[in-house]
Amino acid sequence: MNTNLSTKAPPSAISDVLTTVYSFPSMEPLRFTNYPASHLNLPLRRDILHRAVIFEGDATRQGTASTKWRDDVRGSGRKIRPQKGTGMARLGDKKSPMLRGGGAAFGPHPRDFSTRLPQKVYDLAWRTALSYRYKRGELIVIENGADLEMAEPRWLQQIMERNHLGKADGRSTIVTKKFRPNLFTAFAGAPEHGRAKALEDVDVKNLLESGRIIMEKGALDAIFKARCSDLKHSVAKAVYK
Repeated sequence: MNTNLSTKAPPSAISDVLTTVYSFPSMEPLRFTNYPASHLNLPLRRDILHRAVIFEGDATRQGTASTKWRDDVRGSGRKIRPQKGTGMARLGDKKSPMLRGGGAAFGPHPRDFSTRLPQKVYDLAWRTALSYRYKRGELIVIENGADLEMAEPRWLQQIMERNHLGKADGRSTIVTKKFRPNLFTAFAGAPEHGRAKALEDVDVKNLLESGRIIMEKGALDAIFKARCSDLKHSVAKAVYK
């Protein structure tokens, strides 16, 4: 019996991932920064991304469609014609759903379409979406305070085309931590090249749309800080009675 056991340690998992921080709008590389693998190196989970997108979509549905049942329609409840003796079908009052102007049968009523999703699953979906774009080279981190000197769509068009970020190379979504007036106004005049969104208006679905995601470092850090509930493990404590 061979008792020689290998003492070689298994290969360690990647602990950090390296990203480049660029300046905007010149897109010149400034420095490198590290992020934990649990934030930007997660495996693709299509099921979790699907649940998150459905959860967000259900939350945006208004659910205000409403129709009137026969009790809600204005009119008399008197029977239109006798039950028998006329040779015609039985019929009640004029508010019947079978008559024009009557109530709607089985019509929609105001309701809440929102669904539930565990917070830990939703937070994991955020980091999974960012990891997916990072692995495909579609996540570009830029310096904080990204804005333009003037709110001119033609100037923005030149910037996007020169850096291969515009319509010809796939539209881009720029995510800033705060509202940038010149940048947002310029994109409003040139929507064919992409869009600009403040962090508070971004969801998981936005991270999966367009050709690439250009995000301020401060916005990316804020996402990782807010979306890490599944990484916090509480130690079980004994309960004494």
